[in-house]
Amino acid sequence: MLDHSTAGNALTAIQKAFGKQAIHYDQDDYANPILNHWRHQVYRHVDRFLTPGNRILELNAGTGIDALYFAQAGHPVHATDISPGMIRKIKEKIDQFHLDELVTVQDCSFESLHLVQQQKFDYIFSNFGGLNCCSDLGSVAKPLPQLLNKGGYVTWVIMPPVCPWELAGIFKGNKAAFRRLMKGGTTAYLEGETFMTYYHSLSIIRQKLGRHFQFLKAEGLGALSPPPSSLKFSMTYPKTAFFLEKINQWLRMSFPFNRCADHIIVTFQYCP
Repeated sequence: MLDHSTAGNALTAIQKAFGKQAIHYDQDDYANPILNHWRHQVYRHVDRFLTPGNRILELNAGTGIDALYFAQAGHPVHATDISPGMIRKIKEKIDQFHLDELVTVQDCSFESLHLVQQQKFDYIFSNFGGLNCCSDLGSVAKPLPQLLNKGGYVTWVIMPPVCPWELAGIFKGNKAAFRRLMKGGTTAYLEGETFMTYYHSLSIIRQKLGRHFQFLKAEGLGALSPPPSSLKFSMTYPKTAFFLEKINQWLRMSFPFNRCADHIIVTFQYCP
């Protein structure tokens, strides 16, 4: 367990790293076709469970790309993040798209959700591995019953411990191929900052959420196809990448590929 000084240093490093990334995050995101494809796959997953006017609490909202999507679909969104740079970008989007009646923003860590002082939500959403900065998902899960309406949903897009594509890197001598399997997490490097990341299996997520959350659905993103970080491979071998993605789409909801992938999309329903 981290002491307060160590945890504080880690939080500061994360804030600095994502604050620096906020400057060019949208540009990098929109320029990566794999990431765009994945993002829309996440939206298709979530849209199956959303109903008109559902209130969404978004964790690690980043620059507000997802908040913008849901708000423009008519869903009120309370976007939370701990990076001042990211929050500034969300506020810019609120002004740019005149979403002040649909999007609110709060400087809040996903480990401090007891500080969220809004009415209850119908959906709690976290995209693209933000929760992998958390060593114990129990700290995130504990306040959820106080934040969710009965029958509400939780969808997290998270990096699990096993990714076949990443493990295949061992054949090229990639020393990072087994990084997800390291006990106690592994060091991440972003924008000149270092902090720990942790990989969470579906079984661990289920355990941390507890018995009042019913598991509904899981999908794999990039189990057998190149992830956004391997865009160079996709551009060099487009036919191979296209074929692998077709296989991935076919298998993404099947065991074990809905549990072992670059990211998994998991959805639960709150049933107290």
